[in-house]
Amino acid sequence: MPFTCSDCGKAFTRSYQMKVHQRVHTGERPFICSVCGKGFTQSSHLQTHQRVHTGERPFTCSDCGKGFTHSSHLQTHQSVHTGERPFTCSDCGKGFIRSSDLLAHQSVHNGERPFTCSACWKAFTSSSQLKVHQRVHTGERPFVCSDCGRGFTRSSQLKVHQQVHTGERPFTCSVCGKGFTQSSSLQTHQSVHTGERPFTCSDCGKTFPRSSQLKLHQRVHAGEWPFTCSDCGKGFTQSSHLLAHQRIHTGERPFICSACGKRFTQSSQLKVHQRVHMGERPFTC
Repeated sequence: MPFTCSDCGKAFTRSYQMKVHQRVHTGERPFICSVCGKGFTQSSHLQTHQRVHTGERPFTCSDCGKGFTHSSHLQTHQSVHTGERPFTCSDCGKGFIRSSDLLAHQSVHNGERPFTCSACWKAFTSSSQLKVHQRVHTGERPFVCSDCGRGFTRSSQLKVHQQVHTGERPFTCSVCGKGFTQSSSLQTHQSVHTGERPFTCSDCGKTFPRSSQLKLHQRVHAGEWPFTCSDCGKGFTQSSHLLAHQRIHTGERPFICSACGKRFTQSSQLKVHQRVHMGERPFTC
């Protein structure tokens, strides 16, 4: 391979491939989106990105009809139907549909977190996780709901949120029939029926159905409050708690009762309020 990058030693068969690669080191992003200003190293990457704004999803799954902006995303999605997980962890045998997912998972075993946030020094297993996290500090919420204007740091969060407006709850409990917007929420709910809480806090003995809940809880003991309100300085253990708190300052009340029009800062408040209209009184003296 005659063309070698002087910065990292990576080799290429053609000079233009090396030229494009060197933009990783120089930070050059000559292809700019006219809608949001985001820059890209290649014109093809810009073309794919623009589908976020146009809503174009030219690659469609033949099994379920779901559309995708990129052919590789479709290919990855199809493993949901086939059950194929070609990338296997040599330590625990767990399978993954993408090599990047396997690489991120392996940090569980080796403890490696090479991507560090310069604002709070939190470390991540992948650069994409770091990029999403940094939006907590910058306040960037590029994914905006067309119904209520609420912004999100991830497209997956926006997709889940939109089910608030559509009423869609695709994940249903086989025991009680209750529906959920996310499979993880269903999984957590099922512990109500099974009573299973396998994750225990070593400080106070409190148990949790999910490891992520235990991790958040442990911040109480550590005194860690990584999410701080820029208006009043109050700290929170979760970014979602900070977001809900900030509505005190902004006056935003995005959750609206369809029966009387009353607005609330949190979906849980709306849910409690709706019992007034339904006559539901779940708590008896």
